[in-house]
Formats: sequence, structure tokens, C-alpha cells
Amino acid sequence: MSKGIFPIDKLERIQTPFYYYDTELLRETLRAINNEAQKHEGFCVHYAVKANANPRILRIIREAGLGADCVSGGEIEASVRAGFPSSKIVYAGVGKSDWEINLGLENDIFCFNVESIPELEVINELAAAKGKVARVAFRLNPNVGAHTHANITTGLAENKFGIDMRDMLKVIEEASQLQNVKCVGLHFHIGSQILDMGDFEALCNRVNELQQELERHRITVEHINVGGGLGIDYQHPNRLSIPDFKDYFDTYAKKLKLRPGQTLHFELGRAVVAQCGSLITRTLYIKKGSVKQFCIVDAGFTDLIRPALYQAYHKIENISSEEPKEAYDVVGPICESTDVFAKQIDLNCCHRGDLLAIRSAGAYGEIMASQYNCRPLPKGYMSDEI
Repeated sequence: MSKGIFPIDKLERIQTPFYYYDTELLRETLRAINNEAQKHEGFCVHYAVKANANPRILRIIREAGLGADCVSGGEIEASVRAGFPSSKIVYAGVGKSDWEINLGLENDIFCFNVESIPELEVINELAAAKGKVARVAFRLNPNVGAHTHANITTGLAENKFGIDMRDMLKVIEEASQLQNVKCVGLHFHIGSQILDMGDFEALCNRVNELQQELERHRITVEHINVGGGLGIDYQHPNRLSIPDFKDYFDTYAKKLKLRPGQTLHFELGRAVVAQCGSLITRTLYIKKGSVKQFCIVDAGFTDLIRPALYQAYHKIENISSEEPKEAYDVVGPICESTDVFAKQIDLNCCHRGDLLAIRSAGAYGEIMASQYNCRPLPKGYMSDEI
């Protein structure tokens, strides 16, 4: 999706700010995922719903055959409504409420990714009350660092996620004593927006070590879940619109030593939906100061919080103008100094009313929007529906 193919005439008629999704690019991305994953026996891909839960997006992903990775009861409900089979729904999260666990039990989801012994005991108790046996996978903290932003690492000992590896045998032993849970796998996730395959190789090495340790105690598991984490190219959304899924899946195929009959599960989110989405915003004013000029737009961090929260970069394009470029700070209307999308970037000369596209916003954009300042939530529009 390049600047030249945004349907300006159609977008002009829609109240800004809003999200615009290129559904053909999403489908191309899903085809690339399936083509590469299906080359390897036992590879199962789940979509991380937290990246984007727009109902139409979920339906397209479900139609492609992916499962759903959920981190809340609301995401389980959204996945069920979108038609994901319960047998392909996994539920993770460090703080599962009783009603959320019961929801998973009632829907007979594939498994719960368990993060502590107290959680395991509660799942066992709630499953017993329903006369069910809950399938669980233990999320282990592999203490593997990832080359990414500090706020989105999840696999270090200092993070809140997962069970310490030293407690692995203890937890599995405790599970074997409980009547209403069944351990079916191990779960890992080391972070997000990872582009260095060496990080995933390090995870593979750690999983190989853990499997050897388990086998010394005559313990085997059916499933290994390595989470997601594959990043995208925010700098070049037009030229590199689909991540290198071949390299990603090949890394695990070469480095992870699966046992006979084991399946390998992935939980991709950002890599699936980020590049297909853009936040479309309208220029309100051009404010010229003594040292810089501001392009003030009607979108704010209530619509896309990543730049304020993570200092994240998003390519911005003026899709209404072909005039020579000038330098701008692109800022929003929120009464906070952090409501800035970019500083000193070159855009085709901006005027009041111009539409700007903030690219690579399909993941953690619409889903993280808020109503701070009593602003309405942005709507999402599909390219094949407008």
C-alpha cells in the first residue's frame, strides 16, 4: 500500500481521525504465513488478538485458518464471535480472573498458558466445580533478552511474566497431583518487535536445554509454544510490507529440536496486521514558530498511543499534497506535551484540510485507543467496504 493508491476521493468523505485497513495486503500477509508455516510439519499459528480485535480483521484471519491467542476474557468472547474454533484458542495472561477462567472452561478452549502455581490451583478448583479437566501449558520465563524496547521485553527474570525455570519441575510435579488439570505443553514469549533472528535462536537453545532436563526426569510434553515477537519494518512500509516469515519459521525448524509427535505453536500479532493499517488524520492548522513549524492534526495519542508510550516511529505521509517537502513537528490536540507523532520530519507542504496517513498502525493502534479528553474512539474502515 503506497501513498499513490490511497483512495483519496473516498477517504475525504469520512470523518477523521479513522483507521484504514488494506484488506488485500492483510490477505497477502496471511497467505505468506500459511505458505511458510505449512512447509514444516507440526507448525501451528495463532493470531495474538491483542494486536487488533476489529471484528472484520478477526474474521479475515479466522478465514485464513489461524487460531487465536487471547489474553483476556473479552478477547476470548471476541474470538468466539468471529468464529474461531475453541480448539484453536489459547489463553495467556498473568492475572486471569475467575470469570475469565470459567469462560475458557465453558468454551473448552485448547489450553490455558499458566504463569504461577496459585493460578494453577485456581484453574484446578474451577475446573473441578464444572466436572472438567483443563488443559494447561506452563509459561516459563527463559531469562532470554531480546533486542527491542525495554517496555516490550517479557522473557527476563525481572519481568512479571512466567514461571522461573528453576521451578519448572516443581510446577509440573504439582500439576500431576491435581485431578482437574492436564499439562500438555510449555509456553515461552521473550518480547515484541524482534528483528534479530539470533534472539529466537537463543530461545531455541534454552528450550532444547529444558526439554533435555525434563527427559532426565522422564517427562515429555505434547506441545511447545514459542509465542510471537516477530517485528516489522516501520521505516519502509511500502517496500517491505510483508515480514520475512520464511526466515522466521526456518529459524525454529533448524534450531529447535522437537520430539516425535510434538507440535510447535506460534502467536504472531504485529507481524500479521501492522502494515495493513494506517491512521488517517486531517490537518487542522499549520503553526509557524521561531525555530520550527507544527502540523497540528485532529488525531492524538488517544487514537495512536505508541509514539507517546514507546517513542515509536511511524512513517507519516501527506497523501493530499505533491508540493515540495518542508520540515514539521506533527502534533495532536490532546492537552499533554507528549501528544506528538513525530518531530522534524519532511512532509509534502501541508495545508489546512490535508489528509495525513500515519503508517504501519494496524497493530496496537485502534485496539489501544482511549477516550481521554472525552474524545470519541476512532472507527475502522476496510478498503473493500468503502
